[in-house]
Amino acid sequence: MPAGGSRAVGSPAGGRLVGRPLPRREDARILSGRSEFLDDLHPAGLVHLAFVRSPYAHARVLSVTPPERASGLLAVLTSRDLEGRTRPLPIQTPEGAEVADEPHPLLATAEVRYVGQPVAAVVAESRALAEDAAELVAVEFEELDPIADPAASEVELMRWRRTSGDVEGAFASADVVAGGRYAMPRLVAAPMETRGTLASHDAARDVLTLWCSAQDTHRPLRHLAHVLDRSAESLRVVVPDVGGAFGSKGPLAPEAAVAAIAAIDLGRPVKWAEDRTENFLAAHQGRGMEADVELALSADGRMLAVRARIRADLGAYLLPATAIPPHTTAMLMSGCYRIPAAEVSATGLGTHKVPTGPYRGAGRPEAAYFLECAVDDAARALSIDPAELRRRNLISDFPHRSPLGFTYDSGDYRRCLDLALELVEPRRAADDERLVGTGVAMYVERAAGAFEGATATLDSDGRVVIRSSTSPHGQGHDTTFAQIAAARLRVDPADVVLEFGDSAVVPAGTGTFGSRSIAVGGSAVIRAIDELREQCMEAAARLLGAAAGEIVWDEDGLSADGRTVALRDVAAAGALEASSRFDSDLVFGSGAYAAVVEIERATGRLTVRRLAAVDDAGTIVNPLLAEGQVLGGTVQGLGECLTEEATYDDQAQPTSASFADYSLLTAAEVPPIATAFVESPSPLNPLGAKGIGEGGTIGTPAAAANAVADALGGRHVDPPFTEDKLWRAMHE
Repeated sequence: MPAGGSRAVGSPAGGRLVGRPLPRREDARILSGRSEFLDDLHPAGLVHLAFVRSPYAHARVLSVTPPERASGLLAVLTSRDLEGRTRPLPIQTPEGAEVADEPHPLLATAEVRYVGQPVAAVVAESRALAEDAAELVAVEFEELDPIADPAASEVELMRWRRTSGDVEGAFASADVVAGGRYAMPRLVAAPMETRGTLASHDAARDVLTLWCSAQDTHRPLRHLAHVLDRSAESLRVVVPDVGGAFGSKGPLAPEAAVAAIAAIDLGRPVKWAEDRTENFLAAHQGRGMEADVELALSADGRMLAVRARIRADLGAYLLPATAIPPHTTAMLMSGCYRIPAAEVSATGLGTHKVPTGPYRGAGRPEAAYFLECAVDDAARALSIDPAELRRRNLISDFPHRSPLGFTYDSGDYRRCLDLALELVEPRRAADDERLVGTGVAMYVERAAGAFEGATATLDSDGRVVIRSSTSPHGQGHDTTFAQIAAARLRVDPADVVLEFGDSAVVPAGTGTFGSRSIAVGGSAVIRAIDELREQCMEAAARLLGAAAGEIVWDEDGLSADGRTVALRDVAAAGALEASSRFDSDLVFGSGAYAAVVEIERATGRLTVRRLAAVDDAGTIVNPLLAEGQVLGGTVQGLGECLTEEATYDDQAQPTSASFADYSLLTAAEVPPIATAFVESPSPLNPLGAKGIGEGGTIGTPAAAANAVADALGGRHVDPPFTEDKLWRAMHE
């Protein structure tokens, strides 16, 4: 049920396609089985790759001995075979942070640091034979003591700190200091399609092609160029259909680089498609942070300063983006509020677990959770209604410079809050059988940034072909980008063809992640279409013998002095093409979420009765698809609250490495969810768009946690909210 005003984006002649809830046109192909995923590819001469993985969390690797023979065995690769031929994956360093030189090795060298770390690679004629041969590789380990608890770790992999304003003075003069320690568990991304790659080397041209289940072509290409020390021109990355990613398929997988080496060595295409157990063990995980947060407030509820110390369990190594989520969390610790002073630090600690990395929200859910739980604790300390405390401190003037350095472009935070409360219908109750509570949470989402490219071609048959540097993996780019282009050119969206995912075809860009595709990729499409539109008007003017400035473009075609030509006539006179690049500043979506929960006294069983999700993503291109993103994110956030947690024992052995122990929500556990949009267009791009893909995962956990605390009379419990935890909270 969208709310608020919308900014129509069409051609200058009028029209309105942007803002319409068109159904996803890619669904017909996907649902009818005409999609082509990574493991559907079977080129001639294909061979298969399997990995020998560490059973230990921490051990020395004393020797690796290949089998003397095995059916179908073609090669066994160890770290020695990669020496001098590869470099570790590059590490991205956030602004102002210090990071350790601990990149993830492609294959283990002298030691292993987590269960599931690749030690050796086996290539055989079939997948089954490769897996059989991998079991015959003899690895001698010397087991070492692991670090399972980040609190016991003295290994710092990342460090960041920032202070702004008079923090000490604010806390010294505060009437109330409130807050606490809050924690979010490690999570598994668990996409429907696990990671995989297929590598093929054309020796005659010395071109290496990598098909991979990834979020875009650009990051895998950059990472592969770095690892192999090859030019980008000698590489091609192709991303076919992708069955989900949620951040876990952003960086190049170490295993993919090994597949590339094997393809070069063997002169045959090499495929690796991990099974679900491998995905649980070796794909990077998300979250895994805790924070001590304090708010300094005046007696009337004004927020004077925030102080936070964030600790992140980063695991055993740094993958390319491992340091990004804790940095994002730290930068967002002032949230939606006018807080004049802040002191925030973030420390990434090393443990003997699989590394962490971006997972849907990538630091934003953690920031909202830590801060919003502290705001509720402050409201209880001041005996002020939690919603009222928020209203007294919400930012209302934009642009707004936060004390931690972000500049928020636009928003209507109060409208989001009021609408969320209206939709959720707050309730509080307690009797002998159950406790009922309501919680609310605000959020700010950093989105966009960097650049994307697009080309737009008017073919001779009248079709408009757009090639975009972004790459879809479930978001609906094919539909939304077609809407954007069709609106500007006054054509039917069915006449717009989108092409994605082949680095040899699409323009350069940054990639699909961080809720940036519409704001940046869509803006690049608009720029290319507008240039193409000018070319069309000039071509029509030539056909009509008129000046370009005299051309009127409406539903009937392009006209001047009573004469009209159709766009197809313009196309028939010669194909036209335009290219663009859109460089984006950061934009900041926002929202408010609210939840009503019920806890059964006898068992501690939690039921989420209803949820309200209100998001401000600026201009909404397609409300139907945007709502789908919100609902998907909200259910993902609920899973974190109710059932999901990647757990380890004291020897850092995973204890939730399958769906038997790591439970995802089903439709039966999803409560009624009321959604609404508040549209505060961003002034920083031609669409006025921000980000929508992660809002549900950001706002839901904090709202649910505050509802649980409300039901428990103010006692805070961290997710997941298991029956045991809640029963103990009620009875201890």
